[in-house]
Amino acid sequence: MLESFCDWLILSLGLGDSALGQTLHFFIYDSVKIILLLFFMIAAIGFLRSYIPQRKIKGWLSGKKGLSYLFASLFGAITPFCSCSSIPIFISFLEAGVPLGPAFAFLVTSPLINEYLAVLMFGFFGWKITLAYIGLGILLGTVSGIVIGRLKMEDQIVADLVSSNGNDNEFTNLKSRIDYGIQEAITIVRKLWPWIILGVGIGALIHGFVPEEFIQNAINRAGILSVPIAAVLGVPIYANCSAVVPIALVLFQKGVPLGTALAFMMATAALSLPEAVILRRVMKIRLILLFFGLVCAGIIVLGYVFNLLQGVLA
Repeated sequence: MLESFCDWLILSLGLGDSALGQTLHFFIYDSVKIILLLFFMIAAIGFLRSYIPQRKIKGWLSGKKGLSYLFASLFGAITPFCSCSSIPIFISFLEAGVPLGPAFAFLVTSPLINEYLAVLMFGFFGWKITLAYIGLGILLGTVSGIVIGRLKMEDQIVADLVSSNGNDNEFTNLKSRIDYGIQEAITIVRKLWPWIILGVGIGALIHGFVPEEFIQNAINRAGILSVPIAAVLGVPIYANCSAVVPIALVLFQKGVPLGTALAFMMATAALSLPEAVILRRVMKIRLILLFFGLVCAGIIVLGYVFNLLQGVLA
């Protein structure tokens, strides 16, 4: 319904498929989608948390030997969210007392892997590349979470948005639990919505006014540096993985190495400039830079790995 309304509005304004029309459509649709998702996901998880003591949630995602990071990555792999839409669950994890490392493992993997991406990749690239992408994507999320967790950067979380005390309320009936979830959602959405509008606005401008030909030409001319350049070009762009898979396929079919094409797709899916803007309300710049740098470096490494294995996988 929301997408149909946006289509109707753009056509009514006479903008059609123009760059301005695409920018406005992207901005309205994604702003409303993310704010609504933020509200309902935080309300739902707040409601569920009222039944689960904080110590249990911490125990499930605070295991030894990296299992908690792997579980968080696997959970991210089955959630169909983009980089910005994953933030509500990330915040809810922190609210529940989940350690920073596993929460970040989820934040990396959730936009990077999902069931419909697997179907698209299977259709476009075949089962070998699809399985390798899923496995290495989960590995990237797990390793990123472990590194961030070991650095003990909890002081980089904005205290007024994410409570460190967990849920200590007493609930007497169903209504009190529902009210708790709704109130928690209202409180967080009030603090986050200006950052969402700003972040999606930046993403809309890039989406509408940066031509695909520019990206393709830049990657084709990069030579051995094509993987890091593809990753760097992908980071500012905000798009769902399903929208980037066809672009990656076209790049691959036009002679761009497999790892380079997938590095662009991974960077576009896992990281985005709008995500960084929204996360700025949740955490301090130092942690954002670490997160983006770590994941981008991991994507570049995986890109070169895919290039080396291209003959085996293709």
